[in-house]
Amino acid sequence: MIRYFLLLCIGIGLMARCQQKKTDSTANSATTAAATTDDTTTTATVGSPVLMATLPDKYNTPDGLALAPDGTVYLSVPNLADNTYPGVLMKIVGDSVQFVSDLPAQPDTKHACPMDLAFGPDGNLYYAENQYENSKEYKSRLMCISMKGGKVQAIKPVVTGLSLGNAVVWKGNTLYMTDSQWDMPTDTTGSAIFRFTLAELAKAAAGTPIMVKPRTMDPHVLTTFTTTINETGLDNGADGLDYDSQGNLYTGSFGDGTLYKVTLKPDGTLAGKEVLKVSKPISCVDGLIIDRATNTMYLCNSRENAILTVALADGSVKTLAQNGNTDGHDGRLDQPAEVLLKGKRLYISNYDKPEKKFVNKNADDVHTMSYIDLN
Repeated sequence: MIRYFLLLCIGIGLMARCQQKKTDSTANSATTAAATTDDTTTTATVGSPVLMATLPDKYNTPDGLALAPDGTVYLSVPNLADNTYPGVLMKIVGDSVQFVSDLPAQPDTKHACPMDLAFGPDGNLYYAENQYENSKEYKSRLMCISMKGGKVQAIKPVVTGLSLGNAVVWKGNTLYMTDSQWDMPTDTTGSAIFRFTLAELAKAAAGTPIMVKPRTMDPHVLTTFTTTINETGLDNGADGLDYDSQGNLYTGSFGDGTLYKVTLKPDGTLAGKEVLKVSKPISCVDGLIIDRATNTMYLCNSRENAILTVALADGSVKTLAQNGNTDGHDGRLDQPAEVLLKGKRLYISNYDKPEKKFVNKNADDVHTMSYIDLN
């Protein structure tokens, strides 16, 4: 009797194990099915960005990129995803990112918020500040970092009174800069391109900063733009900025994705502007750069986790790289915000601070720089 009882117990145990395996298998299948419908697959995957570097939490929003005369690539980190850490300047050495310098905090906001940056003809490094997330009271600045032998010297404000300083580009002896929140009394969704000469900025660095007058057509405003607000609710306008082989400026709206072509007179002042006709809609324009050898624009569509190319000759748009929601640990795009072309390598800053309706859903604890080797 005992023997039959033991056999019965063993049989029941085997049946339970089989049922458990079936249940586990069903659960795994359900998990796999759920995974195929998450944000990583609802957006097409195009291209294969490569992980260059993973940054610690104290460098949580890598952003602006600039190429120095000696070939060094500099990186700004405003740390706006977690601004308990100060904004800093870094540089890329090989495939590593190295600290260069702390940056001075704005006296009222107590934060340094460096965005795009560019070397001037004087050899100094200029960067735009984005204080807009800390204050709506026009606290952003244009800053000048005096450089000597690749070393940071004095860092001074040369322009004050800006709202959301963003992109910076030098063209000859003139610096052009976007302000993504330059509202006017009759336009609360405005943005602008500003224009400053080297002589003005040198004088400001040696003395008193230029103070632009908010909500006006200040003499330094080259032109303005209006953003159409969509389901993202964003009214940030002119963002990335660069020029083509003919000297025409290009910028695009972060909020609605409109690309603009701005033509200049020989003295660098405004000749005209127009909406650039493109082959397919672009939902968001963040940082951009133009390969002047081919007049090809590389731009970050932060909303769609994508790097696009635009042929300026005919406006044809192609997707160079794109992927769904990810933390970027493997090099995939994690809300790309800035690109820099050096030779055949396209450097990418993964800003990872999403807005509403973005493919990227949350700022995670992985902070990365990627690159794409172009053929």
